[in-house]
Amino acid sequence: MYATKIKMKPGCYSSGSLLEIDSVYIEGCDNPGFFKKANLYDFLKENPGTIQVKIFPFPDVVPALSKYDEKYVRSTPNDYTHDNLLDLPRE
Repeated sequence: MYATKIKMKPGCYSSGSLLEIDSVYIEGCDNPGFFKKANLYDFLKENPGTIQVKIFPFPDVVPALSKYDEKYVRSTPNDYTHDNLLDLPRE
């Protein structure tokens, strides 16, 4: 499965913060669409390595917790200076 676009929280369209992502569009599954980041967090805890960002080098999407215990997702680190999820198209 691939993450192909993101939807930011209201008023945060240009934000560079992963915590401001509201939902992520997932394709390659039975019901493609936008999924809330907390739901993706729970799914990835149970099914690690099943979703990648559809941008080379296709890093895995992984669950993460903020310092305030907010569930969110990020991509595995690579040579880019910021997270690949933030390079996906936004709606």
